[in-house]
Amino acid sequence: MNKIFILLGFAMLSSVGMAQQNQKYNFTLEQAIDFALDSNYTAINARRDIAIAIKKKWETTAGGLPQLDANISYQNNLKQPTTLLPGEIAGGEAGSFVPIVFGTKQNTTLGATLTQLIFDGSYLVGLQAAKTFLDYSENAEEKTQLEVRRGVINAYGSVLLSKELIEIFELNKTNLEKNIFETRAFYENGFTEEESVEQLEITLINLETQLKNSERTLIIAKQMFNLALGIDVENEVVLLDNLTSLTQQNISLEFLEENIKIENNIDYKIANNFTEQQILKLKLEKSYSIPNLIAFVNYGTQANSDDFNFFNNDQKWYQSSIVGISMNIPILSSGLRNAKTQQARIALEQSETNLTEAYQKVLLEINTAKNNYRFAVEIYNNNKKNLDLSERVERKNEIKFLEGLATSFDLRTAQIQLYTAQQNYFEAMLRVITTKADLETVLNTPQLKATN
Repeated sequence: MNKIFILLGFAMLSSVGMAQQNQKYNFTLEQAIDFALDSNYTAINARRDIAIAIKKKWETTAGGLPQLDANISYQNNLKQPTTLLPGEIAGGEAGSFVPIVFGTKQNTTLGATLTQLIFDGSYLVGLQAAKTFLDYSENAEEKTQLEVRRGVINAYGSVLLSKELIEIFELNKTNLEKNIFETRAFYENGFTEEESVEQLEITLINLETQLKNSERTLIIAKQMFNLALGIDVENEVVLLDNLTSLTQQNISLEFLEENIKIENNIDYKIANNFTEQQILKLKLEKSYSIPNLIAFVNYGTQANSDDFNFFNNDQKWYQSSIVGISMNIPILSSGLRNAKTQQARIALEQSETNLTEAYQKVLLEINTAKNNYRFAVEIYNNNKKNLDLSERVERKNEIKFLEGLATSFDLRTAQIQLYTAQQNYFEAMLRVITTKADLETVLNTPQLKATN
């Protein structure tokens, strides 16, 4: 009977696992971004980093709160030490000694100590450092979210591109096979040369190769998209947006005229966090030259006996208690503290230089991203015109070829030009989407806030 329950349990777990693996998803681009921000593997760990920073902050805070420690000790003197006393004490001769054993064979001590930090400069700096570390962790999570968002956009667009290429290659293949069928009929009836058929067959072979490659690329693109979402790479995902609509949504040149705020860039925020940490490190080294003050209260009780009877009611326990204040005053370190302080000051100067460099790098990155986006829009517009022209040229050459006014070489050249224009057009659409995402990431326009 137990074996039956075990088998049923495994069957249920297997069915749950299969259901999760075969789960089907439907996403618009925005829905995919929202899903990934919650489920992406890197995003999950970024939130855990914030949780660690919050606990680290409390760890630092707790160091200045009352601390209570208790101790229990039990000793059994298997062989008690012997002390020699002068013989004269017991009436003996001068120069002789009397062996004496002091104390009891067994003793137990119970005690508790309460300590309270009254003042410590390093503790105050530590509180500030914990807050800065939390700010850094939140900025790091925000950077992760921005990168996750950009990765999802790129992956989403790559899947749509592969699908568009497959559709257009299949359509071109159908049209080309029709041309080959008609040309072969002309050849068999003596109206054209065999080379005309062979030229078109060469084009078909190349087209079929591109189609197969696009089909394989689509499989990889889907798996990369699933990985960006944080789901099983084998799960089926249906994309509800199309490449054309996303491209139109992302063409917004007035977006380039928005005011640049370097302070919003996440890399600059993180560089500023490092500078703040170095400032606090310098304060910390200076704080080690300031006295610290600690108050304490201790209470203890002790029992002694030759036998283990400490739990008996008649066992006597002797109480003790002490209260006091301890102050540590740094006086001389032979230049040790000064050397560490100077190191911290130099490190601060380095971080300030790095912050200035980060500002310039971010400014350059923004200008580069703007230029790339503007260029992508220009390329898209040009490729759209080229596609229209290539389609007209291909149709004209097809008509001329069927009427015997153009050679198969002319038709093949027009077809290859059309196929290239089609591919360039779809790739330009993806480029508009991805460069817009790059620019938004640099400017931090999504303003993705950390969620603890």
